[in-house]
Amino acid sequence: MKISDFIRPFRPVDTAPPQTLLRFIGWCLGGTWRVLSVAGIASAAAGALEVATALMLGWVIDAATGSDPGNFWRDQAPLVTLFVVFFIVLRPLVFASNAATNSVIVQPNIGPQVQSRLLRWVMGHSVRYFDEDFAGRITQKQMQVASAVTEFTSEFINTICFAFASLIGSILMLFAIDWRIAVALSVWFGVYIYLIRWFMPRVRVRAKARANARAVVTGQVVDTITNIKTVKLFAHADYEDRVALLAMGDYREKSVDFGLLSAWFRFALMTLAGVLPVLLTGGAVWLWSKGQASPGDITAAGAMSLRIAQMTGWVSFTLMGMYAQVGEIEDGMHTLTPPHELVDAPGATILPAVRGEVRFDDVSFAYGRKQGGINHVTLHIPAGQRVGVVGASGAGKSTLVSLLLRLYDTESGAVTVDGQDVRGVTQSSLRRQIGMVTQDTAMFNRAASDNIRYGRPDATDAQVIEAAQRAEAHDFILHLQDARGRTGYDAYLGERGVKLSGGQRQRIALARTILKDAPILVLDEATSALDSEVEAAIQDTLAIAMQGKTVLAIAHRLSTIARMDRIIVMDQGTIVEDGTHDSLLASGGVYARYWNRQSGGFIGLEEAAE
Repeated sequence: MKISDFIRPFRPVDTAPPQTLLRFIGWCLGGTWRVLSVAGIASAAAGALEVATALMLGWVIDAATGSDPGNFWRDQAPLVTLFVVFFIVLRPLVFASNAATNSVIVQPNIGPQVQSRLLRWVMGHSVRYFDEDFAGRITQKQMQVASAVTEFTSEFINTICFAFASLIGSILMLFAIDWRIAVALSVWFGVYIYLIRWFMPRVRVRAKARANARAVVTGQVVDTITNIKTVKLFAHADYEDRVALLAMGDYREKSVDFGLLSAWFRFALMTLAGVLPVLLTGGAVWLWSKGQASPGDITAAGAMSLRIAQMTGWVSFTLMGMYAQVGEIEDGMHTLTPPHELVDAPGATILPAVRGEVRFDDVSFAYGRKQGGINHVTLHIPAGQRVGVVGASGAGKSTLVSLLLRLYDTESGAVTVDGQDVRGVTQSSLRRQIGMVTQDTAMFNRAASDNIRYGRPDATDAQVIEAAQRAEAHDFILHLQDARGRTGYDAYLGERGVKLSGGQRQRIALARTILKDAPILVLDEATSALDSEVEAAIQDTLAIAMQGKTVLAIAHRLSTIARMDRIIVMDQGTIVEDGTHDSLLASGGVYARYWNRQSGGFIGLEEAAE
């Protein structure tokens, strides 16, 4: 096993992240404590050697002042040998081991471990969680916490363990010289701790505020860049600039507040550090004047006081950074780790391959509000039936689909697939049985083939190409080329498929769903971005793809669902009509009114405005 593999950062974690700071850090670092303990011991050993360095110098000075210069090398050969071995062999080995432990084992593994655990947890949040925040802000928080936990852990090992061992060793060494000097150092250390305790909580609060302000800036900028075409089309660059500058101004103010406190903190501790050499060296000289200390004792005390004084600035700066990291960890923890709203039920089963029978039994859902969504909907879709769903905007069509996919849980009633309540099966196994194409097609900034293969990751290249051909996407894919010269199926599509037209994105989404070949097919305005010629070609493809599948198709363009086995009409969250295209036209109800008023196959605008 390589030394870098002593920590396995990608092991799955079954427990939820705690909501308190120390337990959350423990959750992030779970599985690493044995290795971190070894790293801490290595750092403490290096700190103890700093004390031994001063002690060694003192011994050499005492030996030099107490020996005949002409016989020094002969009489003090053992001490000289120890001195050389200590500085040339032992000290470099200990410090190198400490550095290797931190830079090879700890730092390269802690960050990926925290990132992987947070990513898995965040991906488990419901759709509502992502709808209510910036994608950039969520990403920033994940990176922020991973970086802060890594730096906090590394600095604790490198600084706190090192400094604590140095300080304890120094006190013991000074006791060997004279207990009064040791007491003086202990009193000084008490004052040092008092200053730390006064400043650090304030540093933590201001660091948390600064981190939150920085995340807002990131979220705002990412939101603007993600929607840059809309910004340009509406000529709102100035507006976006003002909004971003407001966020940046708040971040600047929070950074200045943090900087002022940091400056006072450094001033107070560096002043205290200056007192230490005066106190310890002066004390040792006073004892020497009384015949109670040797020149070597003065050298050791002076060297140790200078080292601790220098260490004070280093430790104070590090502690300030650690408390800032604690603030950032705490800020990210509150954003990323709320309990999941939508979880698999205890003992949830894997939904096996299904025939595709779907039932909505007296289902109501209003997104936690008093109005909206659907209200007491009962609907039975036999396996293999193709059902079109029609209704004005806000009628409840997309809510129906979201409940089938269990993106939300019903507030009353039940949704079943082949007789199994969707709340009693795992979410992943349910969604593997459902293929979906939406109006707002989602593309990854990956190769065209990767975007299609997302429907079935184990598909061969030939199967990917066949799916693209059936979706009328193959020809335009062959002509794709990205900025790095990749072409065809290897070309990257840009963030959210920005390099493609709306129709091209929908054809790749159709290819993805065709490749998935799930028994239940959901089409939510699946052909809305296609021109008439391509739509006509794809309608034939869809007709073939829908054979033997249960289909739920939402459309405002009524011509796309006229050939469905059955059409339901929704209005204000309820089903108001149910029948075939011909029977609904003959009844002269809501569907007939939509059909008569549509222009180019669309539901009338006056209906969509309801």
